[in-house]
Amino acid sequence: MAFAAFGTPGQAHEPAPRRRGRLALLLMAPGLAYLALFFLTPLVSLVLTSFQAPVEFGDVGQYQAAFRWENYAAALTQYLPHFLRAFGYALAATFFALIISYPLAYFIGVTARKWPLVQAVALTLVIAPFFISFLLRTLAWKQLLGDDTPLVVLLKNLSVLPPDGHLTGTAFSVIFGLTYNFIPFMTLPIYTSLERLDIRYLEAGNDLYASPVTTFRKVTLPLSMPGIVSGTLLTFIPASGDYVNASSSFLGSAQTQMVGNVIEANFLQLLNYPIASALSVMLMIVILAVVAAYVRASGTEDLV
Repeated sequence: MAFAAFGTPGQAHEPAPRRRGRLALLLMAPGLAYLALFFLTPLVSLVLTSFQAPVEFGDVGQYQAAFRWENYAAALTQYLPHFLRAFGYALAATFFALIISYPLAYFIGVTARKWPLVQAVALTLVIAPFFISFLLRTLAWKQLLGDDTPLVVLLKNLSVLPPDGHLTGTAFSVIFGLTYNFIPFMTLPIYTSLERLDIRYLEAGNDLYASPVTTFRKVTLPLSMPGIVSGTLLTFIPASGDYVNASSSFLGSAQTQMVGNVIEANFLQLLNYPIASALSVMLMIVILAVVAAYVRASGTEDLV
């Protein structure tokens, strides 16, 4: 009876986990409310808008609730080249950013450890572009790659470009702009992984008579893979939806427009909100599928 009155020792401690659970939920409430208000609600609104139909006899830009799935078919049929161009440019920019950023990150994170001042200056130079507007940096490259600039004149004199050739408004300039703007996003995650690399592993590879290439392939590269995956995702995802570099006002032209440009045009200029929303939803779905496949193939599922 005494045990029945006071309960078992295990039962006496049962309220504690409940209190901890309620406290954790209370602490998470502001974050959950923020996500619901600023992420979930706009996402639901975007999906609902993508199925809307024009109001009969209404003005331009007037739509009503419907289930018009034809919006997706029309958007995909009309703007498939822009989708392919966006992912092609994003993949190329991600590749070139990785080729440039990995040696830079290796120098900062490994080679420059014995020179703290050099390491700090190099890291500051990587971060420095963030202090300048994305738009201003891209606009500056438009001026530097213009038809009358010394670089273009030199390329024409060397017959690399034809006499009437130009760099701006081409796929080269768009990929160049994407690569330049997203190099910091590639460099910093790789640097973070390499900065934690134990130099003794590299010394052990040398002691075991492994060549520098073998040491890099067997030791450095696998240990830096989380940074590579993070950097490529931070580059590929925003580059796929970028609409600044490919705009005719910056480095692109009508022939280099990406899906982000047509989303902007349909939303702000043509006032075709359902098509713009359908393009946005499809872009999100494709990016999520690509990212999931990439993360799974790289064996770094713990990053997401």
